[in-house]
Amino acid sequence: MRLPFTLLGRGLIAALLFCVSAAWAADGSTLEARRKALNDLLAEQWQYTLAQSPEFSTILGDYSLNDRWGDNSLAAIARRQKESEAFLKRFEAIDTTGFPEVERLNKTLMVDQLKDGLEQQRLGLHLLPLDQSGGVHLQYPQFGALVPTDTVKHYEDYLARLNTLPEQIDQLIAIAREGMKAGLMPPKYLLGKVVTQCQAIARPAGVDSPFASPLQKFPDAISAADQARLKAAMIKAIDTKVRPAYDRLAKFVEKEYAPKGRTEPGLWSLPNGDALYRFQIRSQTTTTMDPQAIHDLGLAEVARIEAEQAEIAKRFGYPDLKSFRDDLKLDRSTFASSRQQIVDLYTKYNRQMEPELPKLFGLLPKSNVEVKAVEEYREKEASAASYTQGTPDGKRPGQIYVNTGDFQNRSLLTIESTAYHEGSPGHHMQIAIAQTLPELPPFRQQGGYTAYVEGWALYSERLGKEVGFYQDPLSDYGRLSDELLRANRLVLDTGVHYKRWTRQQMVDWFHAHSSDDEPDLQSETDRYIVWPGQALAYKLGQLKILALREDAKDKLGDKFDIRAFHDTVLSGGALPLDILDARVKSWVAETLAK
Repeated sequence: MRLPFTLLGRGLIAALLFCVSAAWAADGSTLEARRKALNDLLAEQWQYTLAQSPEFSTILGDYSLNDRWGDNSLAAIARRQKESEAFLKRFEAIDTTGFPEVERLNKTLMVDQLKDGLEQQRLGLHLLPLDQSGGVHLQYPQFGALVPTDTVKHYEDYLARLNTLPEQIDQLIAIAREGMKAGLMPPKYLLGKVVTQCQAIARPAGVDSPFASPLQKFPDAISAADQARLKAAMIKAIDTKVRPAYDRLAKFVEKEYAPKGRTEPGLWSLPNGDALYRFQIRSQTTTTMDPQAIHDLGLAEVARIEAEQAEIAKRFGYPDLKSFRDDLKLDRSTFASSRQQIVDLYTKYNRQMEPELPKLFGLLPKSNVEVKAVEEYREKEASAASYTQGTPDGKRPGQIYVNTGDFQNRSLLTIESTAYHEGSPGHHMQIAIAQTLPELPPFRQQGGYTAYVEGWALYSERLGKEVGFYQDPLSDYGRLSDELLRANRLVLDTGVHYKRWTRQQMVDWFHAHSSDDEPDLQSETDRYIVWPGQALAYKLGQLKILALREDAKDKLGDKFDIRAFHDTVLSGGALPLDILDARVKSWVAETLAK
């Protein structure tokens, strides 16, 4: 799972596109003038994107606004919405007749993203900023691991952010209150977990605070006097500004917000719930599939994958899949023996894949990836693993965060496939390549279409098998278990948000149709409840890529080259699935014509 740092919540990528309108002075009458107008407008939009989200700018390695947060006030959100409407009109006014294909697509994607952002605002989905899985309150303390810490200036920048964090918390509370007024609320029982998280973040003082991560090791270039001064100032900011702000947030959620949380887990129970869910499906999957069709597809995929797992069970002498699963749950050798073992295995599998990549790809990532344990304050609700992108210049590597909490109940069987999903050839490889594609404008280099991004990562899991890994049948069973998890998501996400399943129905389905360990099963269930539609993207994206690959192989025959296919998929950056379809089919036609 890719978890981009999004201080405005999960709609930030669309919201970042809200830009100031300005007069279009370019002459639109000639081809070159129109092309220049589009490219100038894209450049203007990108600079405004960075200005509106200094956090995003920092993550990308641009430190010009490194000492501040974005304005997340209700007034700023309303202002950006108006600016987006004007900005959309400017893009739509540009006639792309005669443009190169990449430039026509630039406009199409920008217009679609702006419309998507406006629809999200209209539906009020930005008014749900707090949840136990990826809420804004969890992202602020993680930011300390992403900021640069190589100069005194960068430490002072971070200190300035610590001192102004209480304003961010106040803005967050104001957004949540606006959501209460509109009846747009997360489930009440999950908001109790948010209270616990806020309290856990607020509790440790000084250098023990999760906000103090930059203090763990100063670079040698910073003098002892500056180190002492910065350490004292940061501890003061943490103890007198940050921790009290989190205490205030915890009390707000506990006393005011959580009591008004919704009682049903499904999005259907919110005002305009059906429209909200269909928007989420369209936004997350880039398809217009009907929820029932997705549910039925999930049932079919679950049956197919379980049949493959049953064959492995028979190879071990078991009469059926259930008895095999039951025995695996009792086999302690398939569970972790320590936190460090989990980190070491993820590292091992990423390292063993790296020399195999040239067999499958011409394009290769230029930056490294490292494995880190999920912070303890969020490990109870965190997924098994997630990926955070590095900087385009490679100075900060990509990071795979792995959950080592409750390690004795965490299965080892799915670590290999998850390592390929989060690292290479999955998220790390795809995102690291996209960030450096020279022919794409920055908004496409940083594109985040979930069905493409997660579909590619799930597709990548089976590439390990194609280069000779998963030799142990239990490891291959684990790979199938990971694929089954994504098929279950089609059933469970539509089950709770469309078919009105209860949480217990979701858990019962999981117990009957997965080998997932209990900590992951519980956190996954709650994740689908608070993140509607996102879980659908994995399987729908993977199936599209697999279908395009099979179609290309059938049509090209001996001309099919797996490296060229993969490079075609990756060299356009993240794309909606229909545009990816057209791109691959165009490559097939061009290859046949040679």
